[in-house]
Amino acid sequence: MRQLPVRMARWSARHAWRAIVGWFAFVVLCLGAGIAVGTNEATTKDFWVGEAGRAEAMATEGGLERSPTERIMIRARSGPLDLTAAGSAAQDVTERMRNLPEVESVAAPVRSKDGKVLLVSVVLNGPELEGRKNVVPLLEQTAAVGANHPDLVVEETGSPAISKGVNDQRGEDLALSERISLPVTVITLLVVFGSVVMAGVPLLLALSSIAAAIGLSMIASHLLPDAGVGMNLILLIGLAVGVDYTLFYLKREREERARAGGRLSSEALVELAAATAGRAIVVSGLAVIVSTATLYLAGDVIFSSLATGTILVVAVAVASSLTVLPALLVKIGHRTERLASRKAARRAKRGKPAPTAKPETGRVFGALLRPARTRPVLTLCLSVLVMLGLAAPALGLKLVDPGKDTFSRDIPAMQVHDRLTGSFPELFVKHEVVARSAPERAAQVKRALADLGRRAQADPLFAGDTEPTVRTSADGRISVLELAVPFPAPSAEAIESLVHLRQDHIPATVGQLSDVETGVSGDVARGRDYVAHESGKLPLVIGFLLLMTFLMTAWAFRSVVIGLVGVALNLLSAGASLGMLVLFFQGTWAEGLLAFDSLGAIASRVPLFLVVILFGLSMDYQVFVVSRIQEARQNGMPAREAVLEGINRSAKVVTSAAIVMVTVFGAFVALHLTEMKQMGFCLAVAVLLDAVVIRLMVLPSVLLLLGERAWWPARPARGARDGFPAAAPLEKVG
Repeated sequence: MRQLPVRMARWSARHAWRAIVGWFAFVVLCLGAGIAVGTNEATTKDFWVGEAGRAEAMATEGGLERSPTERIMIRARSGPLDLTAAGSAAQDVTERMRNLPEVESVAAPVRSKDGKVLLVSVVLNGPELEGRKNVVPLLEQTAAVGANHPDLVVEETGSPAISKGVNDQRGEDLALSERISLPVTVITLLVVFGSVVMAGVPLLLALSSIAAAIGLSMIASHLLPDAGVGMNLILLIGLAVGVDYTLFYLKREREERARAGGRLSSEALVELAAATAGRAIVVSGLAVIVSTATLYLAGDVIFSSLATGTILVVAVAVASSLTVLPALLVKIGHRTERLASRKAARRAKRGKPAPTAKPETGRVFGALLRPARTRPVLTLCLSVLVMLGLAAPALGLKLVDPGKDTFSRDIPAMQVHDRLTGSFPELFVKHEVVARSAPERAAQVKRALADLGRRAQADPLFAGDTEPTVRTSADGRISVLELAVPFPAPSAEAIESLVHLRQDHIPATVGQLSDVETGVSGDVARGRDYVAHESGKLPLVIGFLLLMTFLMTAWAFRSVVIGLVGVALNLLSAGASLGMLVLFFQGTWAEGLLAFDSLGAIASRVPLFLVVILFGLSMDYQVFVVSRIQEARQNGMPAREAVLEGINRSAKVVTSAAIVMVTVFGAFVALHLTEMKQMGFCLAVAVLLDAVVIRLMVLPSVLLLLGERAWWPARPARGARDGFPAAAPLEKVG
């Protein structure tokens, strides 16, 4: 493993055009194969968890599963509703919808209690998740009816229309994030390298890695279904780590070039960079992959999809850094050598001396590192206290499963949804009680469910003026009772109605029957059971994450102490960023600042995903910084000087990489979807804290105080020669 990056770099450097052509052929092959096989999208059953999932499985068994439903509202543009005109529009809607192959049935029009709205409900064919694909013809017909009746407002909403609106908005948001992050990334790289060519290399490799990972993710979806979120993560993580890995490699190659002073060929310089930065990239990539793989333990299709996308794009980014990057650097190096030779000749002709090398770090980095260098104990204590203070709000973390009621009101279907529930509050939420029994007990079960419906009508948390309906499967084994709740899904009243139903009403009615299996599903039950499922898996995932982080760090640096320090620092960074997330998003004070509507809680998927990803990304900086420290130590420096030398040499490149990551992640704060805002904000804050506080204050303070003990049980390396790492001797090439 230690020599693999060097061997790959050597081959790539000596066969540059083969490596370059081979890489882009690989990208095209991956993308082409992915497009050819398509994406295997997750189905409704892939999302089933808890009691709600069990209830939906029983309903599906009896052919009584939930169907995608659209609601068409007809109201006056101004003044009272003309019932004759509204009836004509409703008839037009009904005829048009019944002629569509996507439609299963159309219900008779229903008038709201205030008489201002006429409602037509349309049930689509196919499973629930297919609705967003099939809803476009319905929306077109609704618009046509509205055009034919200009005095009326004819508008459509429903889960399919809302899902389509969310997907459309997500696509626009991703385009916006790219417009924000790409220019800032280019500017940062131009500042770091001062060359358009060198700045373009990281961006080119990052984008090509993203393209290859997208194709591979399509192929992988036939093993693990795609939940529709993996693409977002491929773009988000791919741009960040793709640029970072290339940046670390490029900076090390330029450093070796400056140190060699023209004595080594481009091929030799690439091998030197591979022996240090290349190995660090491999270790860092493996750390991100291993930590992200713990998400599979959550047993959830969404987390599995997130893990697959992240793992693929990180693996491809590592591969690009080890294969095509050395070839590109050799080609660019040859050009640089020719230009340098011409400049040297012109300077010699004019009698000018050769320019001196610039220092690795500037005043800013020196100032940031000075507290740790001069007062490590005080710096450590204050830094840790600050991080713990930032983490404190995380103790009040509340989780919620974001449903359609939490989506942006910029989506037209959500605006119609609000008007719909205002006129028909019984359509806010429906609980579905599912019972399974022997066919001969169907009548008994139906009577018990009817009794349950009457009890619910008497409960103020349920819609008392809506008649509960019971449906029974053809074989009599499965029965489903629908109960309306006039409160939005995230509300305390809707949640309390579910508690009443499960703990009081069911045990007192159908729960009294022996050999009858019951379960409750619906939007509220899905959300509550999903949160409970995640909370139950959290200790397992976090436990394995801590273990794997320790093992990876200890293996990479052959030090138990460094492994423990790495885990502690990652916990500190993740805790502080989660605390900031709770502080900004769980309350309402930052709504205007960050343009969001508070859920009063954090989206349930965000904390677990972020902790896992943050551990992986934190390993990026830790590997690169500690590698430089270890290298200096192996070259014979005392522990204290090695720490300062390693951090000094890595400060600029780590900060540049952090700027890229913060920009990419921070761009997601501008998105509409609250869940993505939370992810982007937390990742950006975590990277910033990790790069500045952890790597420039806490880590150097800890290592300076520990001295040689930090590397236990490893012993100081011997036999370093010529300023190159003793652990990876290299021969001169060219």
